[in-house]
Amino acid sequence: MQTELLNRRRWRTRLELANAIFEYLEIFHNRQRRHSALGMLTPIEFELKSTPAIA
Repeated sequence: MQTELLNRRRWRTRLELANAIFEYLEIFHNRQRRHSALGMLTPIEFELKSTPAIA
């Protein structure tokens, strides 16, 4: 997060920084980033793969 978000720009307010951190964690890190614990799948890919299809 330090190199991908925090070091890329200067933040005008703490609120602006807090919102950017929240978005980074909730949108990118938790949903889109590949996780080694999930076999290098994104959480969404892992859920789709592990959930049986409803016929």
